Amino acid sequence: MEHVDRIIEALRVQKRTVPQYFEYDDAPLNEMEWLRYSCIPVRDQQVVKEDPKFTASMAKALAFARDECIFRLGFLVTPITWSEDGFPVLPFEQRSVKLKNNLEDCSTAVLFAATVGSGMDRMIRRFEKSDPQMGLLLQGLGAERVESLCDLFNAEVDAAAQSLGHTTCRRYSPGYGDLPIEVQKEFLPLLDAERRLGITLSESCLMAPSKSVTAIIGIR
Repeated sequence: MEHVDRIIEALRVQKRTVPQYFEYDDAPLNEMEWLRYSCIPVRDQQVVKEDPKFTASMAKALAFARDECIFRLGFLVTPITWSEDGFPVLPFEQRSVKLKNNLEDCSTAVLFAATVGSGMDRMIRRFEKSDPQMGLLLQGLGAERVESLCDLFNAEVDAAAQSLGHTTCRRYSPGYGDLPIEVQKEFLPLLDAERRLGITLSESCLMAPSKSVTAIIGIR
């Protein structure tokens, strides 16, 4: 409940808050999503899970993840105002129609960045050539781990919003739809992400560690 209480207090503030940072011990595992991110179609998932060699590889990948993953997240809350032509005014420049539609009727937004750290990147590089199956499983698991971290935080934001009589909209990330990935150049510094979360940005606006996510959650 500590995280939810801190989010509630941030939502009560009528101006942009300073970033806050959470660290989690773990995030619930979504095995189907893990396999999907590992490029195994849903129709084949039960088949591969019944293969003893494959299940042993999954167990090995999970052991690597337990050793290497961290679960860190930073967020801030900002009010949303609306421009004369109907676009949300946020602390970064954007003219995304899809984000505008997603944030319809919202007066507040939660901006966050999440990462499971660079350890998974190291493990993926270690195995992607020597053991491609393990490399692919680790790629998929890293993607699932950071998305599960986002889901965990999203659920906390939902609970905080509901306690105040509000609802949330679906989270929306830079690089999705017509929201350009280049907004990361403004987004990440808002959260002091390099110093506090260890997330850096390449010239092509790709994040490192690669298993990192930024997103916006609108509050209605």
